[in-house]
Amino acid sequence: MSFTPLAAGNSIPTSFSPRIPETLEHLGISENLVLDLVVRRLLLEGTSSLSNLSKKLRVSISIIDHMFRYMRAQQLVEVKGMSGNDYHFTLSAAGRQLASERFQISQYAGSCPVSLNEYHSATKAQSARLQIDRRALRQAFSDLIVTDRLLDQLGPALISQNSIFVYGPSGNGKTSLAERMLRVYQDAILIPYSVEVDNQIISIYDPVVHTALEIDDPEVDPRWVLCKRPCIVVGGELIPSMLELRLDEASGIYSAPLQMKANNGIFIVDDFGRQLMSPRDLLNRWIVPLDRRVDYLTLRYGVKFQIPFELLVVFSTNLDPSDLADEAFLRRIQNKIYVESVSAPVFDQIFDRVIAARRVPAESDSAEYMRKLCLREGRTELRACYPGDICNILESISRYEGRPISMTKPDLERATSLYFAKT
Repeated sequence: MSFTPLAAGNSIPTSFSPRIPETLEHLGISENLVLDLVVRRLLLEGTSSLSNLSKKLRVSISIIDHMFRYMRAQQLVEVKGMSGNDYHFTLSAAGRQLASERFQISQYAGSCPVSLNEYHSATKAQSARLQIDRRALRQAFSDLIVTDRLLDQLGPALISQNSIFVYGPSGNGKTSLAERMLRVYQDAILIPYSVEVDNQIISIYDPVVHTALEIDDPEVDPRWVLCKRPCIVVGGELIPSMLELRLDEASGIYSAPLQMKANNGIFIVDDFGRQLMSPRDLLNRWIVPLDRRVDYLTLRYGVKFQIPFELLVVFSTNLDPSDLADEAFLRRIQNKIYVESVSAPVFDQIFDRVIAARRVPAESDSAEYMRKLCLREGRTELRACYPGDICNILESISRYEGRPISMTKPDLERATSLYFAKT
């Protein structure tokens, strides 16, 4: 597992800092579940030690020592030797039989899970509390051209931590804005490797969506990973099953749904209204979580339980909000931000930034000429995406003809004729 160093200025959260449990009572999960993890780990490793099991299961030596003594009394292990005060041992015949039985139910032998109650407390304690102003937002969106008017809408919406509906014509940076909202957070959070519910294990930490950070405090419970606040983006691929627990039949453990992995961070539904999951189904699924900040999940055999829904949900769409949701749902999305088409001065600023970043030689009136080309043939609006997209075509033309990229008027005519469909 790789870890990203915590950047200067970021702080390890103080609102939630769990100490290493030294007893089973403080561990918060059943002794039988810990026993299952120990015997499965021993079955995988053959011979192990107190210190190795402590490291692999991420619990204190004192808890592993307690389990070792219990297993020794039950003749489930055989001692092979010692290194200092550390025992080396393996499963006995009875221990292997027990481990095989437990392995048929679940193959999980990783980090000891945290309790559901502790997960609730941790998530609530680490709720985002922002204090930002226009200057801070300007810095967060420094690689975009964003008007003060738009920043002054985004600021209060982000501070409220209530859901946000970002809408408007396509190509004006709605997705880019949503993805950069994460930059306003200057802290880190603790995420558990897994959570226990009714003796079932739900895997939460996911290196694909969570960015782990180094942690200097050796007293923090190692069952938790210090991470940047997560940002999960879903588009047209979103289906209902992604929002529910998924049982891996092979391993016997559950994978947390996307909204659970996004807790204490941001969940972006991009191109809302174009998902495989219908807008009505998604809105019906989340109408209670958005209102009450709790969600409900169900284990395969029917046990239903509550989890926190402590995340900022951002819906991004180029469709009319009234065509996607009824008034009752739109009321629950308290922040609605319209991202309009860009003005000529803003278009020119975007143009200048694009050609500077790509080192494209351009004539002095290229921005004005591109604007005229973009607005001909009945088109009435300038989009923020035009300069970058047309530059991409210019680069392709230059590679095709084996010459350096240029931005002459004939080149712009050629590129825009490729870019825009005839009307």
